[in-house]
Amino acid sequence: MTDSVERRIKERYPAECLKVELSERGFFGRGRPSVPVSCLDLNRYGMAVFSTRPFETNARLYIRFEGKYIHQPRVAALVVNCHPWRAGFRVSIRFSYCSEKRGYSRTVDNALSRIEGFYNRFAS
Repeated sequence: MTDSVERRIKERYPAECLKVELSERGFFGRGRPSVPVSCLDLNRYGMAVFSTRPFETNARLYIRFEGKYIHQPRVAALVVNCHPWRAGFRVSIRFSYCSEKRGYSRTVDNALSRIEGFYNRFAS
């Protein structure tokens, strides 16, 4: 990022081994098929992924997390930024539970905190 202003509330932690799939939310539950992406980093508020296809800014997503001891489907999120990076696109994502008061979920908050804690231990 070329901006000197840091917008993140909290440090992000590398999580390259976390399996992630993104699917765009559509009307009446219909959306595009899910796309496997590579997780670059994450914290409990958002993440960055590498995708072979672009996503529109403000696109509403569902994210599915899979990993050792991790299974969290349908985490609602929003695309903050998407720009060309290497041979694809770097997509910055913010989880909806922490930015939309009516969308807050303690279950999702706890799950993302656990995932963050798992990768936080390995970052040091």
